[in-house]
Amino acid sequence: MKNIIFLFALLTLSAMSCTHQSMQTESTNKNEISGDLIIFHAGSLSVPFKEMADSFKVLYPKVNVILEAAGSVKCARKITDLHLDCDIMASADYAVIDKFLMPQYADWNLPFAVNEMSIVYNSNSRHANEIDSTNWYKILLKKDVAYGRSDPNSDPCGYRTVLTSKLAEKYYKLPNFSSKLLAKDTKHIRPKEVDLLALLEVKSIDYIFLYKSVALQHNLKYLVLPDKINLKNNDLAELYAQFSVEINGKTPSEKELMIGEPMLYGITAIKNSPNPKAKTAFIDFVLSEKGKAIMKKNGQETPEPMPNKNYNLLPNELQKYALKLTN
Repeated sequence: MKNIIFLFALLTLSAMSCTHQSMQTESTNKNEISGDLIIFHAGSLSVPFKEMADSFKVLYPKVNVILEAAGSVKCARKITDLHLDCDIMASADYAVIDKFLMPQYADWNLPFAVNEMSIVYNSNSRHANEIDSTNWYKILLKKDVAYGRSDPNSDPCGYRTVLTSKLAEKYYKLPNFSSKLLAKDTKHIRPKEVDLLALLEVKSIDYIFLYKSVALQHNLKYLVLPDKINLKNNDLAELYAQFSVEINGKTPSEKELMIGEPMLYGITAIKNSPNPKAKTAFIDFVLSEKGKAIMKKNGQETPEPMPNKNYNLLPNELQKYALKLTN
């Protein structure tokens, strides 16, 4: 009996020791992660990423998270053209990372959120009481109505607005609708979509082509567009791909063709960045259940892990968020 008691005590002490060592290791790992963490991100991620940064800071108090919002294309150009220090880039369109950053500035690209196009407004907007999915295209063309959109050369929401207008022309069978709409109110084009919120607030504009998530985050009214227009539905990928938008490329003489497809946000780590340990930890947090919950709370669902062509280049900690391509 004494031997059994002794053995039980020994096992208990061993377990306590392992737990203590595990806690020490975890504490050491957290203490090793420190310093500035620079994140360039899409304007539509401003609210959820601020919440992410605050939660991450609780886990890693020695890290100073620096968030810089801009249109996703502009974010990429700050890295490629201006060579600014950056650890992480989170884009409203994963294709921006593929086209502008890989392979020179980034090894991989992980999808982490979805969204949809909508038309955002408030109670002061002209014709707010009558606009719906059957007449919005008529109302936006009215002379007494002003609408805003972001710059396609800086922001995915900008070229997605163009795609939405082309899809609407087809869906509603409206000849020349897209060209008429895009020629109207060009003075209200801004570098990124969230820049337009102030114009709506001061009644300079009545409507904005904007992501549904941003409308939800700012408690604004929004018009749900049909799936054949809103770039949301994966089953309609072939329809979306019938349209494209040409934007400025990597150099002044180049152009990039952005093909219509279901919305998919992407996140990547920038090569040779100042804070490699912190960037992996933050991306792990974004893709974790806690990060997913923050995204969902702010109006964005997260996709299931997808096959990734650069799976073998992912850090070991992040491979669980992707699937390995099979021949």
